[in-house]
Amino acid sequence: MNLLILSCGTRDKVVQYFKESFGRDGRVICTDCSPYAPALYEADAHYIVPRITEPGYLDVIYDICKKESVTGVLSLIDPELSLIALHEEDFKALGVTVIGSSYELCERTLNKWELYCWMKAHEYPCAKTYIDIEEFKRDLELEKISFPVFVKPMKGSASIQIAKADDMGTAEFLFMHGEQMIIQEYMTGQEIGADVYIDLISREVVSIFTKKKLVMRAGETDKAISFIDERLFEQIKKFVTENGFTGQIDIDIFEQDGVYYFSEVNPRFGGGYPHAYACGADHMTLIKNNLLGVANPVAVGGYQTQKVMMKYNEIMLIDTVDAKGNV
Repeated sequence: MNLLILSCGTRDKVVQYFKESFGRDGRVICTDCSPYAPALYEADAHYIVPRITEPGYLDVIYDICKKESVTGVLSLIDPELSLIALHEEDFKALGVTVIGSSYELCERTLNKWELYCWMKAHEYPCAKTYIDIEEFKRDLELEKISFPVFVKPMKGSASIQIAKADDMGTAEFLFMHGEQMIIQEYMTGQEIGADVYIDLISREVVSIFTKKKLVMRAGETDKAISFIDERLFEQIKKFVTENGFTGQIDIDIFEQDGVYYFSEVNPRFGGGYPHAYACGADHMTLIKNNLLGVANPVAVGGYQTQKVMMKYNEIMLIDTVDAKGNV
């Protein structure tokens, strides 16, 4: 039983946790397009691969799967989620399980407008979102929305190109000078992160970890505190089940005036997941069980609460490497 982690980047903790959970039962293999991705060197084996947009990329990944007898594969970056989901049958033919959600869901979550439309159609509280600036102006005049607002790419991650606009001139400039931009209501409530695992065999939500975000940095949770709210758990279960997600997902939620607003979803491990693991929400073992053909029992909650996560910088030193990652 060997796991392949694609585009591992700086997710050292994720690799370390998988190695702890797999122990002697399997190996963890990592890939990245840069030899300077530190998480590569935490793995049992690593490969430097082309960028995901380059021709022949998947053939390289398939060859690694064969060489390393891989039984499960997952990615840690958004654009690649759709790619491996689209080729799920090709991986299956190699005996490899894609740990993630369907292509349709990966595309929906990557596109903030599509996700907003789905949430509105299914009557989930969510931040007002616009792709038509004239409609935004009309709602502004009708006082259905007010400044400040966020202007952000329709497809994007890590808070890249997200900007706050306090007036129409700024909002219009940002909207017109970006590619496929949206305007979104500025939420002022408590931001919450949820790390959720949906069993690959039973398709049930078997684990939920929630945290109140205290400080954000570069689009990721820098400091947070764990908590439990059964009402929120039920809403997350309903949201996840109606969408049809599977595997690991990361959800951004706002609590405002006692209402939970669903914001964004990343169907992968989020940057704040180490908080969940440290508090007892071990999703690596849940994945290991699924790869062994074992369905996990439902165990929502039960983790340590009122535990504050505080990220800090670490460094790794390696010898000079070549373009293939050889030391």
